[in-house]
Amino acid sequence: MPKMLILVTLLKLIKISKMHLIKIKKKIKKFNKVLSIEGDKSLSIRWALIASQSNFKSRSINLLLSEDVINTLKCLGKLGVKVKIFKNVCDINGVGLNGFKYKKNITLNAGNSGTLGRLIMGLLTHSKSLVKLKGDKSLSKRDFLRIIKPLKKFGADFKSNYGKLPITIKGTNNPKPIVYNEIKGSAQVKSSVMLAALNTKGETIIKAKRSRNHSELLFKYLKLPIKIQRKKNYDLIKIKGKKEIPTLNYKIPSDISSCAFFIVLTILTKNSKLKIRNVNINPSRTGILNILKMMGVKIRKTSLREYKGEKIADLIIKSTKKIKAINCPSKLNSSAIDEFLLIFLVAAKAKGVSYFKNLSELNEKESPRLKWGSKILNEMGVKNILTKKSIKIYGNPDLVIKKKIIIKNFLKDHRVFMTAVIAALIFGGDWSIANKDAINTSFPSFLKKIKYLGAKIH
Repeated sequence: MPKMLILVTLLKLIKISKMHLIKIKKKIKKFNKVLSIEGDKSLSIRWALIASQSNFKSRSINLLLSEDVINTLKCLGKLGVKVKIFKNVCDINGVGLNGFKYKKNITLNAGNSGTLGRLIMGLLTHSKSLVKLKGDKSLSKRDFLRIIKPLKKFGADFKSNYGKLPITIKGTNNPKPIVYNEIKGSAQVKSSVMLAALNTKGETIIKAKRSRNHSELLFKYLKLPIKIQRKKNYDLIKIKGKKEIPTLNYKIPSDISSCAFFIVLTILTKNSKLKIRNVNINPSRTGILNILKMMGVKIRKTSLREYKGEKIADLIIKSTKKIKAINCPSKLNSSAIDEFLLIFLVAAKAKGVSYFKNLSELNEKESPRLKWGSKILNEMGVKNILTKKSIKIYGNPDLVIKKKIIIKNFLKDHRVFMTAVIAALIFGGDWSIANKDAINTSFPSFLKKIKYLGAKIH
């Protein structure tokens, strides 16, 4: 190897070592284990925001103590809400609708969380004085115009950097109910409008392209005045505001988006079996299970039950010998939007060509994930054809990687990091993956649980 090339390689490795690098050089061996996964991130954030609007104290158990959720609690604290955490139990003393009390011109930091950033804006449409909302480098690149537009209709005023963070919010004392057509299938936008409607007299109507429905289920459980009509291609949601919110005590089930990493690891690891307890299998979140079923994967659900509107089950997963290629129906996209990077790994092991379309929303996440899905596959030597909205993946059931792969510069996107770890453990090779701290956003114990299954990570 020429000296200059050796020097460049060394400099790259020195630079990447400063970004909390991990190394994986061996595939994981077969395992037979039982896992419990931390609480659902979407529900943890929604619980905290809704509990803050109650006039009473609410308690959650199994709250996900990730950076996104901790930033939520910090923001609420700045808005005058008393929060107490002990182990995985959290108490919030609600301040009631429009009850936030805070110093003038405060700044709230949403960190990496689009859910927090967009949902809390709905609660701030009635803010008494200016509030500045900011986020990290990744969140500051994401589109907030999609939420500014409907919230302006309530009467709030926003100043932003062309629809990007930082955003300055000035609420209105006299919010007006609105009619809004949500066409992107964004649960964050829909939920933000719903939260704004809570503190608005009259009836707000949302025609929403179908997406995650955690907010609707929480509203129903709390017996808030919400009506939902399921139409052929959308939900019609009607909310009457200004109703007192009762106590919301909640034992938060496990996050299927976090479980998905272990599901894919199990099905693609020979002679392996895994049971995951107490998983939220809300139909608006289980697109990955439906897609995997189409690809020939059998996942058994046991101990089926319902908890405060959410469907819960234990999942039993076994390794799958033959993976089928798939022409994935677009109707499943919204219910699997956070899991597609993992689904691409399964497609890489399939016999035949898989096609995934209408996925432009993937590039509106913490990083341009559709592009990153293609990039990881390219690094693995898997042929794929990428467009702005779609990807074709040419599967290879016999794929084994024997080369060095470096994954870095992915805007600390937690799902890119964890997907790369799963790929390394399934397909082999000598992987160097940067920014292990990215997991703190959503799944701080990810590496600990991977090691529990027998993975060798350095």
